[in-house]
Amino acid sequence: MLKSPHFIKESIAELKQVVWPTKRQLMRLTLIVISVSIITGALISGLDYLFLKFIGLLIK
Repeated sequence: MLKSPHFIKESIAELKQVVWPTKRQLMRLTLIVISVSIITGALISGLDYLFLKFIGLLIK
């Protein structure tokens, strides 16, 4: 299904209005996302380990 030329022109015009982040902003925000992901993963892993040990004690 082909898109109408009007839709494509509007899409291109809309993309020209986007304010793209600078390289510095992009690097900073990427590091924030990676850091939060690592911290969240570590917390979930820690909770999983604690629940595993707790359930192990209940089963014994």
